[in-house]
Amino acid sequence: IAATSGLISKMDREELQGVIAHEMSHVGNYDIRFALLVGVLVGSIALLADWFLRFTFWGGGRRSSSDDNRGGGGLLIILFVIALVLAVIAPLIGRLVQLAVSRRREELADVSAVELTRNPMGLARALRSISDDPEVLEVANRATQHLYIVNPIKSFEDRAKSMWDTHPPIAERIAVLQRIAGQYGQDPNALG
Repeated sequence: IAATSGLISKMDREELQGVIAHEMSHVGNYDIRFALLVGVLVGSIALLADWFLRFTFWGGGRRSSSDDNRGGGGLLIILFVIALVLAVIAPLIGRLVQLAVSRRREELADVSAVELTRNPMGLARALRSISDDPEVLEVANRATQHLYIVNPIKSFEDRAKSMWDTHPPIAERIAVLQRIAGQYGQDPNALG
């Protein structure tokens, strides 16, 4: 677990505890292992789709001459079109599954962080503070965005809406934390 110097300087103690507990929860919930498993599953589906495409492109290993051709080419064309569609759609669907799983793991890490700190509003204030920060994190990019507590990529019409986000929307995360705060006897409106 690492914290940027900007995070440390901008957070108060309760907010920093919430962020660190959130990241510790990713470790405790075996999110890395889970992400690896999902990645392998998605990659396997993409490989199978690619294999099917190549298999149908080369005629399934059959060689036929014009004397032998009995009209089986129509089936091969249909199989090729199906394989082509699968080869294009499988990686896209796989990526959407990865993103959905990633968002669910973020929600789990938020709830687990509250179990560790017993302070949902500390994490809620941290999320609000980080998301409201106008500074663009120069070192963040699409390859590293999943490493942050809040998606650091800010631009392109709210990051092209939430379908491609690795994190759930901040407002939703804060609303969940506010509901939990009521169960802990805290003021759910104390966002500061």
